Amino acid sequence: MNPKLTIANWSPDDQPRERLRDLGPQALSDAELLAILVGSGSPGESAVELMKRILNSCHNNLNTLGKMSIHELMQFKGIGEAKAITILAACELGKRRQREQVEERPDLATATKMYNYLHPRMQDLDVEEAWVLLMNQNYRLIKSIRLSHGGITETTVDVRLIMKEAVLANATILALAHNHPSGNLRPSADDDRLTQSVKTACEVMRIHFSDHIIITDGQYYSYHEAGRV
Repeated sequence: MNPKLTIANWSPDDQPRERLRDLGPQALSDAELLAILVGSGSPGESAVELMKRILNSCHNNLNTLGKMSIHELMQFKGIGEAKAITILAACELGKRRQREQVEERPDLATATKMYNYLHPRMQDLDVEEAWVLLMNQNYRLIKSIRLSHGGITETTVDVRLIMKEAVLANATILALAHNHPSGNLRPSADDDRLTQSVKTACEVMRIHFSDHIIITDGQYYSYHEAGRV
């Protein structure tokens, strides 16, 4: 008997996992995406060929596929109970995603908006934390990352890490923020040095450095509003 033809045995051009990694999920057909989930076909038939056969029986309609039962899917050679359950679980997730509303990304175009976003995360802290806010060209938040906990200096905040995260997130704008548990809004010499280091790095990477804000419980200091960035 011939062994099952698993995805690992396919030619590099036919391996959907690698194609998804390199080209993104939108580049794959429905059969290829489902083949990634089932992992293997049957003797003489790849996982993609198996899924093409099943989809063809559903008139290539994923909604129809999702209406099939476990028993009906198991009538296809190469589909056992585990694979049938995996296919139906994927179809159900697709249905649930359609029902979800698109998550609204916070607008962080001003220091006040940044303060309102971060204050609930910082108001009860008894140590300093530094955060970077990564944004798109419309000042909508892509990702917020805590950089350090317990002291803010150029040593504790790695500027290279900030730039790496910005590039990975495809951010075009970034801002720094940290808290002063003491309630003192005045920037320290370390704050000034860190601000300048990040500003310089952003200029090299052609990323807009919008602000560095200092947060206390009820107030904030903005380098941008003070004309310092």
